[in-house]
Amino acid sequence: MKYLHLLLVVLLATTLGACKDQKAHNKDQVSTIAPQTTVTQSSAEETDAHTGMTPQVSGTVLESMDTAGYTYVKVKTDDKEIWAAAPQFKVAVGDAVIIPAGMVMPNYHSNTLNRDFKELYFVSNIIAPNAAMDLNAHENIPQQAATSANASDHIKAVAVDMDFSSIIKADHGYTIAEIFAKQDDLATKEITLRAKVVKFSPNIMKTNWVHLQDGSGADGTNDLTITTKEIAAVGDTVLVKGILDLNQDFGYGYKYAVIIQNAKVAVE
Repeated sequence: MKYLHLLLVVLLATTLGACKDQKAHNKDQVSTIAPQTTVTQSSAEETDAHTGMTPQVSGTVLESMDTAGYTYVKVKTDDKEIWAAAPQFKVAVGDAVIIPAGMVMPNYHSNTLNRDFKELYFVSNIIAPNAAMDLNAHENIPQQAATSANASDHIKAVAVDMDFSSIIKADHGYTIAEIFAKQDDLATKEITLRAKVVKFSPNIMKTNWVHLQDGSGADGTNDLTITTKEIAAVGDTVLVKGILDLNQDFGYGYKYAVIIQNAKVAVE
Protein backbone atom coordinates (compact mmCIF):
# COMPACT_ATOMS: atom_id res chain seq x y z
CA MET A 1 0.00 0.00 0.00
CA LYS A 2 2.86 2.30 0.87
CA TYR A 3 4.52 1.57 -2.47
CA LEU A 4 1.25 2.18 -4.33
CA HIS A 5 0.87 5.58 -2.69
CA LEU A 6 4.41 6.50 -3.67
CA LEU A 7 3.78 5.42 -7.27
CA LEU A 8 0.68 7.62 -7.49
CA VAL A 9 2.66 10.63 -6.22
CA VAL A 10 5.34 10.07 -8.87
CA LEU A 11 2.76 9.72 -11.67
CA LEU A 12 0.95 12.89 -10.55
CA ALA A 13 4.19 14.87 -10.50
CA THR A 14 5.10 13.60 -13.96
CA THR A 15 1.66 14.54 -15.37
CA LEU A 16 1.79 18.05 -13.91
CA GLY A 17 5.27 18.56 -15.32
CA ALA A 18 4.16 17.44 -18.76
CA CYS A 19 1.17 19.82 -18.71
CA LYS A 20 3.43 22.69 -17.70
CA ASP A 21 5.86 21.88 -20.51
CA GLN A 22 2.98 21.69 -23.05
CA LYS A 23 1.64 25.08 -21.95
CA ALA A 24 5.10 26.58 -22.30
CA HIS A 25 5.44 24.98 -25.74
CA ASN A 26 2.05 26.36 -26.83
CA LYS A 27 3.03 29.80 -25.57
CA ASP A 28 6.23 29.62 -27.61
CA GLN A 29 4.19 28.67 -30.69
CA VAL A 30 1.88 31.66 -30.23
CA SER A 31 4.87 33.95 -29.83
CA THR A 32 6.34 32.56 -33.03
CA ILE A 33 3.15 32.75 -35.11
CA ALA A 34 1.95 36.19 -34.01
CA PRO A 35 4.73 38.19 -35.73
CA GLN A 36 4.02 36.32 -38.99
CA THR A 37 0.39 37.40 -38.86
CA THR A 38 1.44 40.99 -38.19
CA VAL A 39 3.81 40.99 -41.15
CA THR A 40 1.12 39.62 -43.47
CA GLN A 41 -1.37 42.28 -42.39
CA SER A 42 1.23 45.00 -42.79
CA SER A 43 2.04 43.76 -46.29
CA ALA A 44 -1.62 43.83 -47.27
CA GLU A 45 -2.00 47.38 -45.99
CA GLU A 46 1.13 48.42 -47.85
CA THR A 47 -0.23 46.88 -51.08
CA ASP A 48 -3.54 48.73 -50.69
CA ALA A 49 -1.67 51.98 -50.16
CA HIS A 50 0.26 51.53 -53.41
CA THR A 51 -2.79 50.58 -55.50
CA GLY A 52 -5.31 53.06 -54.09
CA MET A 53 -7.31 55.45 -56.23
CA THR A 54 -6.46 59.13 -55.99
CA PRO A 55 -9.24 61.71 -55.54
CA GLN A 56 -10.02 64.32 -58.19
CA VAL A 57 -7.75 67.36 -58.00
CA SER A 58 -7.40 70.62 -59.88
CA GLY A 59 -4.63 73.13 -60.35
CA THR A 60 -2.40 75.06 -62.74
CA VAL A 61 0.00 73.55 -65.28
CA LEU A 62 3.66 74.32 -64.52
CA GLU A 63 5.21 72.10 -67.19
CA SER A 64 4.05 69.74 -69.96
CA MET A 65 5.56 67.32 -72.46
CA ASP A 66 4.24 64.90 -75.09
CA THR A 67 5.61 61.46 -75.85
CA ALA A 68 4.33 58.24 -77.42
CA GLY A 69 0.76 59.52 -77.61
CA TYR A 70 0.60 60.71 -73.99
CA THR A 71 0.83 64.11 -72.35
CA TYR A 72 2.66 64.51 -69.04
CA VAL A 73 1.85 67.58 -66.97
CA LYS A 74 3.27 68.99 -63.76
CA VAL A 75 0.42 70.61 -61.87
CA LYS A 76 0.40 72.91 -58.85
CA THR A 77 -2.61 72.11 -56.67
CA ASP A 78 -3.71 73.87 -53.49
CA ASP A 79 -1.22 72.01 -51.31
CA LYS A 80 1.41 70.34 -53.51
CA GLU A 81 2.87 69.77 -56.97
CA ILE A 82 2.09 66.54 -58.82
CA TRP A 83 2.82 64.86 -62.14
CA ALA A 84 -0.02 63.33 -64.16
CA ALA A 85 -0.27 61.58 -67.52
CA ALA A 86 -3.17 60.99 -69.91
CA PRO A 87 -3.71 60.27 -73.62
CA GLN A 88 -2.26 63.19 -75.58
CA PHE A 89 -4.17 66.47 -75.43
CA LYS A 90 -3.48 70.15 -76.00
CA VAL A 91 -2.43 72.14 -72.96
CA ALA A 92 -0.19 75.09 -72.17
CA VAL A 93 1.74 76.27 -69.15
CA GLY A 94 -0.59 78.36 -67.00
CA ASP A 95 -3.75 76.48 -68.02
CA ALA A 96 -6.18 75.42 -65.32
CA VAL A 97 -6.82 71.68 -65.43
CA ILE A 98 -8.89 69.05 -63.67
CA ILE A 99 -7.36 65.63 -63.02
CA PRO A 100 -10.11 63.04 -62.37
CA ALA A 101 -9.78 60.23 -59.86
CA GLY A 102 -7.22 57.71 -61.03
CA MET A 103 -4.35 55.40 -60.15
CA VAL A 104 -1.18 56.74 -58.55
CA MET A 105 1.95 54.91 -59.70
CA PRO A 106 4.90 55.20 -57.29
CA ASN A 107 8.49 55.21 -58.54
CA TYR A 108 7.41 55.20 -62.19
CA HIS A 109 10.05 55.15 -64.94
CA SER A 110 9.13 56.42 -68.40
CA ASN A 111 11.22 54.71 -71.06
CA THR A 112 10.30 57.21 -73.77
CA LEU A 113 11.20 60.18 -71.58
CA ASN A 114 14.04 58.33 -69.83
CA ARG A 115 12.83 59.94 -66.65
CA ASP A 116 11.80 58.76 -63.20
CA PHE A 117 8.76 60.07 -61.35
CA LYS A 118 8.42 59.63 -57.60
CA GLU A 119 4.66 59.55 -58.13
CA LEU A 120 2.67 59.68 -61.36
CA TYR A 121 -1.10 60.09 -61.49
CA PHE A 122 -2.24 58.00 -64.47
CA VAL A 123 -5.77 58.89 -65.64
CA SER A 124 -7.94 58.31 -68.71
CA ASN A 125 -8.15 62.02 -69.46
CA ILE A 126 -7.17 65.43 -68.12
CA ILE A 127 -9.70 68.21 -68.58
CA ALA A 128 -8.52 71.69 -69.52
CA PRO A 129 -11.72 73.74 -69.30
CA ASN A 130 -12.07 77.30 -70.55
CA ALA A 131 -10.33 79.81 -68.27
CA ALA A 132 -13.66 81.46 -67.54
CA MET A 133 -15.10 78.26 -66.06
CA ASP A 134 -15.22 77.78 -62.31
CA LEU A 135 -13.27 74.58 -61.58
CA ASN A 136 -15.19 73.89 -58.38
CA ALA A 137 -18.50 74.06 -60.23
CA HIS A 138 -17.58 71.37 -62.77
CA GLU A 139 -16.95 68.14 -60.92
CA ASN A 140 -18.49 66.13 -63.76
CA ILE A 141 -16.79 67.68 -66.77
CA PRO A 142 -16.41 64.39 -68.71
CA GLN A 143 -20.18 63.93 -68.84
CA GLN A 144 -20.78 67.57 -69.74
CA ALA A 145 -18.42 67.16 -72.68
CA ALA A 146 -21.11 65.08 -74.41
CA THR A 147 -23.27 67.94 -75.69
CA SER A 148 -24.74 68.55 -79.13
CA ALA A 149 -22.56 71.66 -79.43
CA ASN A 150 -19.38 69.62 -79.73
CA ALA A 151 -20.76 66.22 -80.76
CA SER A 152 -20.13 66.98 -84.43
CA ASP A 153 -16.42 67.35 -83.68
CA HIS A 154 -16.33 63.79 -82.36
CA ILE A 155 -18.52 62.27 -85.08
CA LYS A 156 -16.94 63.64 -88.23
CA ALA A 157 -14.12 61.76 -89.94
CA VAL A 158 -10.63 62.83 -88.98
CA ALA A 159 -8.33 64.27 -91.64
CA VAL A 160 -4.88 62.85 -90.93
CA ASP A 161 -1.49 62.67 -92.58
CA MET A 162 -0.63 59.14 -91.51
CA ASP A 163 1.11 56.21 -93.21
CA PHE A 164 -1.16 53.15 -93.42
CA SER A 165 1.13 51.08 -95.66
CA SER A 166 2.09 48.78 -92.78
CA ILE A 167 -1.51 47.79 -92.04
CA ILE A 168 -2.14 44.13 -92.88
CA LYS A 169 -5.74 42.98 -93.07
CA ALA A 170 -6.71 40.87 -90.06
CA ASP A 171 -7.16 37.13 -90.54
CA HIS A 172 -10.83 36.49 -91.33
CA GLY A 173 -11.30 40.23 -90.91
CA TYR A 174 -12.37 43.22 -92.97
CA THR A 175 -11.00 46.54 -94.09
CA ILE A 176 -12.92 49.63 -93.08
CA ALA A 177 -14.07 50.15 -96.67
CA GLU A 178 -15.41 46.57 -96.73
CA ILE A 179 -17.26 47.10 -93.46
CA PHE A 180 -19.10 50.09 -94.91
CA ALA A 181 -19.77 48.28 -98.20
CA LYS A 182 -21.09 45.13 -96.48
CA GLN A 183 -22.70 46.78 -93.48
CA ASP A 184 -26.15 45.28 -94.07
CA ASP A 185 -24.74 41.74 -94.16
CA LEU A 186 -22.40 42.31 -91.21
CA ALA A 187 -24.91 44.04 -88.92
CA THR A 188 -25.20 42.42 -85.45
CA LYS A 189 -22.26 40.11 -86.23
CA GLU A 190 -18.87 40.07 -84.54
CA ILE A 191 -16.20 41.35 -86.88
CA THR A 192 -12.45 41.84 -86.71
CA LEU A 193 -10.31 44.56 -88.22
CA ARG A 194 -6.84 45.99 -87.97
CA ALA A 195 -6.39 49.75 -88.22
CA LYS A 196 -4.66 52.78 -86.74
CA VAL A 197 -6.05 55.10 -84.10
CA VAL A 198 -6.52 58.56 -85.62
CA LYS A 199 -8.48 60.07 -82.73
CA PHE A 200 -9.05 59.10 -79.10
CA SER A 201 -11.71 60.85 -76.98
CA PRO A 202 -11.73 59.47 -73.41
CA ASN A 203 -14.54 59.25 -70.88
CA ILE A 204 -17.48 60.60 -72.87
CA MET A 205 -20.77 59.11 -71.68
CA LYS A 206 -18.73 56.71 -69.50
CA THR A 207 -16.74 55.20 -72.36
CA ASN A 208 -13.86 55.97 -74.73
CA TRP A 209 -14.57 56.91 -78.34
CA VAL A 210 -12.01 55.97 -80.98
CA HIS A 211 -11.76 56.84 -84.68
CA LEU A 212 -10.00 54.21 -86.80
CA GLN A 213 -8.59 54.31 -90.31
CA ASP A 214 -6.62 51.77 -92.36
CA GLY A 215 -6.08 53.62 -95.63
CA SER A 216 -9.05 52.02 -97.38
CA GLY A 217 -12.23 53.76 -98.48
CA ALA A 218 -12.99 57.34 -99.40
CA ASP A 219 -14.81 60.23 -97.75
CA GLY A 220 -17.67 58.72 -95.78
CA THR A 221 -16.28 55.17 -95.86
CA ASN A 222 -12.72 55.55 -94.57
CA ASP A 223 -13.27 56.32 -90.87
CA LEU A 224 -14.88 53.92 -88.40
CA THR A 225 -15.88 54.86 -84.85
CA ILE A 226 -15.80 52.40 -81.97
CA THR A 227 -16.43 52.65 -78.24
CA THR A 228 -14.27 50.79 -75.76
CA LYS A 229 -13.07 50.69 -72.17
CA GLU A 230 -9.51 50.23 -73.42
CA ILE A 231 -6.97 53.03 -73.83
CA ALA A 232 -4.99 53.56 -77.02
CA ALA A 233 -2.89 56.41 -78.34
CA VAL A 234 -3.15 58.21 -81.65
CA GLY A 235 -0.93 56.38 -84.12
CA ASP A 236 -1.27 52.98 -82.42
CA THR A 237 -1.98 49.99 -84.64
CA VAL A 238 -4.80 48.04 -83.03
CA LEU A 239 -6.64 44.77 -83.55
CA VAL A 240 -10.34 45.33 -82.90
CA LYS A 241 -13.14 42.82 -82.31
CA GLY A 242 -16.78 43.64 -81.68
CA ILE A 243 -20.39 43.60 -82.83
CA LEU A 244 -21.23 45.89 -85.74
CA ASP A 245 -24.26 48.10 -85.07
CA LEU A 246 -26.11 50.30 -87.53
CA ASN A 247 -28.00 53.58 -87.15
CA GLN A 248 -27.25 54.23 -83.49
CA ASP A 249 -28.48 57.44 -81.85
CA PHE A 250 -26.96 58.14 -78.43
CA GLY A 251 -28.55 61.54 -77.99
CA TYR A 252 -26.67 64.82 -77.61
CA GLY A 253 -26.19 64.78 -81.39
CA TYR A 254 -24.21 61.53 -81.40
CA LYS A 255 -25.60 59.59 -84.37
CA TYR A 256 -23.71 56.88 -86.24
CA ALA A 257 -24.71 54.93 -89.34
CA VAL A 258 -22.01 52.35 -88.54
CA ILE A 259 -20.33 51.75 -85.18
CA ILE A 260 -18.80 49.02 -83.02
CA GLN A 261 -19.70 49.35 -79.34
CA ASN A 262 -17.83 47.89 -76.36
CA ALA A 263 -15.07 46.73 -78.66
CA LYS A 264 -12.12 44.65 -77.54
CA VAL A 265 -8.96 46.52 -78.50
CA ALA A 266 -5.45 45.11 -78.51
CA VAL A 267 -2.57 47.48 -79.22
CA GLU A 268 0.00 45.79 -81.44
